[in-house]
Amino acid sequence: MKIEVILAPAELPALAGRDLSGTACVVFDVLRATSAFVTALHNGASAIIPVSEISEAMDIGKKRPDVLLGGERNGVKIRTVEGEFDFGNSPREYTPEKVRGKTIVSTTTNGTRALRACAGAKTVLAGSFLNMGATAKFLRESNFENLLLVCAGTGERTALEDVLAAGALGEILLGGGTAELSDSAQIALAAFHQTKGDLTRAIGKSENARRLLAIPDLRDDVEFCLQRDIFDFVAALDGDAIKILKP
Repeated sequence: MKIEVILAPAELPALAGRDLSGTACVVFDVLRATSAFVTALHNGASAIIPVSEISEAMDIGKKRPDVLLGGERNGVKIRTVEGEFDFGNSPREYTPEKVRGKTIVSTTTNGTRALRACAGAKTVLAGSFLNMGATAKFLRESNFENLLLVCAGTGERTALEDVLAAGALGEILLGGGTAELSDSAQIALAAFHQTKGDLTRAIGKSENARRLLAIPDLRDDVEFCLQRDIFDFVAALDGDAIKILKP
């Protein structure tokens, strides 16, 4: 397996010119989009439809009044002249009582954009620390020739937490067999090895974590999103929606 890591969202536009038909992509937006998506699915949501723009989400909502709208801009729940979305981007909002049996249309600053950029891939997974083990197991058993780990980032910048998640997944895959690491994958793995002794402290210094920790209503999201392997399933893009991948 050849493993490559996209370290910053500024690299995403180049994916449009690549043949990803034989590649599996794992998108990490640890704080917080992909963590929120897998939490919503665990709590009973039927599907998450990721879209790039607020207008896209609202258009789907008008055509399908049964869906719920979620997402953020600059970390804050989206509010428009037509009202506010049902959810922000906190995984703790997506409770069983609110999401069970529902389809959620989500647009976030970086995470949904990264997922859409990978649409041409053979397989696209929503990755997080929350379902890291299940994701790694699926990748090992599927024997993909090429694996692209996509760090959603912050704006156009690298996000430390996403790079460390990519490194964590790389470590598991290396332990389960042979893999060929690109330079970018080696960077992610080295960063994870340097910080894994106290990952919470390291990520707590990241730009996204510091921003969330400064907001009383959102500070608990950081600890929540850094939990390891509390969900035993794979979240995969099926058509235009992320769903739990059935065995």
